[in-house]
Amino acid sequence: MVAAQRDLVVAELVAVITAVHDGEPLVLTTAVGRRLPSGPLEPGHRSMQAGMRSWVEQQTGYDLGYVEQLYTFADRDRGDRPVLEVSYLGLTTVRARTAQWHGWYEYFPWEDRRDGDDTVARTIAPALARWAEAARGEDRERRRLRAAVTFGLDGRPWLPGLTLQRYELLYEAGLVPEAHGDGPGDGVPGADMDSHHRRILATGVARLRAKIQYRPVVFELMPGAFTLGGLQTTVEALAGQHLHKQNFRRLVEQQELVEETGDVDADTGGRPAKLFRFRRQVLDEREAAGTKLPIPRAR
Repeated sequence: MVAAQRDLVVAELVAVITAVHDGEPLVLTTAVGRRLPSGPLEPGHRSMQAGMRSWVEQQTGYDLGYVEQLYTFADRDRGDRPVLEVSYLGLTTVRARTAQWHGWYEYFPWEDRRDGDDTVARTIAPALARWAEAARGEDRERRRLRAAVTFGLDGRPWLPGLTLQRYELLYEAGLVPEAHGDGPGDGVPGADMDSHHRRILATGVARLRAKIQYRPVVFELMPGAFTLGGLQTTVEALAGQHLHKQNFRRLVEQQELVEETGDVDADTGGRPAKLFRFRRQVLDEREAAGTKLPIPRAR
């Protein structure tokens, strides 16, 4: 009987709930930012998604809107029983930021390239170079190449969608606290999280960055009426990089994603800006509608 109980697999439901506020992408957390909303699948839950929604509401008070399944992680490192962490990505809007909301880039400061942050050049690249040098022969060259491709080193481009690969490389190299249990990392900045929750968050960031390039999910993060400047700021916040203004607006117009409301926003600090809304009928008109990211602005 004891052996049978030990073999049972526990399903843990984990939610990556994202919003954008004042140009910063946020994630809903518990435990003072150390955990994502989560809880076990229980007999009373009619489905895993229903269970996840229930835990989010109990732990944070939020009633979720848009949700999709993200990924399932097999965790064999906790206790006597294997744990399946079934994660979900949810998108919402917030009018005011509370203590439950933490910025993406508190956990992954290297992912925000908008203001010329030099975390990669100053801290991560030297640490990865030391990690590569610790290997021998072909392993050393493989490590160097992987670091260069993943973090855009040696003249290679920075690819926003590699968020998870970057975190996993830092984990493998022992450069984040989670790789050492309760021990410190190797000086790489960024808040850590309990269990595998920062890895799950990295998966959510990567999924959303990829998805905004081919589906109009960004509008789930926007208010009912918005300016094109506000829309661009939101996409830039998610992508962690600046976008060329004319290219961005041209893409939005070509895909007929928005329409004017007839009103203007007079609180722009300058000339009033036209207000737009998302054309939801575009989902019926074009199955592959999206908000493909333009070429980043050259620096």
